[in-house]
Amino acid sequence: MLTRKECSALRGIAILGIMLHNYCHWLRVAVKENEFTFSEANNERLLSVLADPDWNLPIHLLSYFGHYGVPLFLFLSGYGLVKKYETPTTPPCLPKGEGFAGWCRLHYLKLFRMMIVGFVLFLVVDNVTPGAHRYQLLDVVAQLLMFNNLLPSPDKVIWPGPFWFFGLMMQLYIVYRLLVCRRHWGFVVGLIALCWLVQLPFLGDVATLNWLRYNCVSGMLPFGLGVLAGRYGGRLCLPGGKTAGRSGDGDATGHSGGAVSVALLVLGVLLAVAGCLLSAHTWLWVPALVVVAGVGLVKLLPQWLMEWLVWTGGISAAMFVAHPALRKLFIPISHRGDLWTGLLLYVVATVFVSWLVQLVIDKMPKPQS
Repeated sequence: MLTRKECSALRGIAILGIMLHNYCHWLRVAVKENEFTFSEANNERLLSVLADPDWNLPIHLLSYFGHYGVPLFLFLSGYGLVKKYETPTTPPCLPKGEGFAGWCRLHYLKLFRMMIVGFVLFLVVDNVTPGAHRYQLLDVVAQLLMFNNLLPSPDKVIWPGPFWFFGLMMQLYIVYRLLVCRRHWGFVVGLIALCWLVQLPFLGDVATLNWLRYNCVSGMLPFGLGVLAGRYGGRLCLPGGKTAGRSGDGDATGHSGGAVSVALLVLGVLLAVAGCLLSAHTWLWVPALVVVAGVGLVKLLPQWLMEWLVWTGGISAAMFVAHPALRKLFIPISHRGDLWTGLLLYVVATVFVSWLVQLVIDKMPKPQS
């Protein structure tokens, strides 16, 4: 269904959306997003700027929609886990017969290896610039152990904010190991349905819905779609009439595009936008539509853009952990009125620093199963 290059390019698209969103939504002029809760006021503001666009329209769109890079990452995580642990050559779920504790240790260390570099970088920048965050002991311990999503009001204790993703991924790794790996597809569909049903009674309860969506309840839909795509996507006929054959290095034999990809992209985008605006019920399903649009888009990319996004995807982990520190350095420029100057400097600096951070991460010992 997706080649390795397409997965890496989709990862590049996802991190660019997240990085730009996490800058733009801090700008006072920007339309705010509906990420953890649903707000009609935010939708009305979006419609207002769409009806009367100005030069800041890209900032509004990135602020409102950029966080949907997270579902793309979750989709790719589910897809990758299936390819790694559910192929005919791998034993049931874990290599070397390791149990649940070994699984948790391995994936915690993989996440920690990335997180600690960005956390230290952020702490240094945060404490040498005005407005340093005041951590409580539990906040630090919970971040290091990746259970801060479970604390009350996680949006007030997780800092930098994007690092909530580490706790979410740790939860999904556990869910995959216990309930999904090599089990019938009905388990995946059942978990998606259960997580949807859990959210329904709290659509009007901002505090509870916010807490739920900081945890795996919100991520199960795109993650589960990734699992299903990893298992059954190869049976689909790719655009252009090709079936997903595989070469020795794991890549498909060609990069396919065509009318089906265009349809996936256009319908995915249109339905996702409509889902965001119609109601809280349709909003819950938007991550699935974003995944559909993303798969369509990545199969239509020209070669030059594909190569650039593949490179960006290769440093996506470093970019994710580095961008909060760079945001704090450059966003004062935008707050002073130079919106686009601050944003441009932030992007250039983030790409360069992320390349350096990736070199540091690559030098760190890799956890062994």
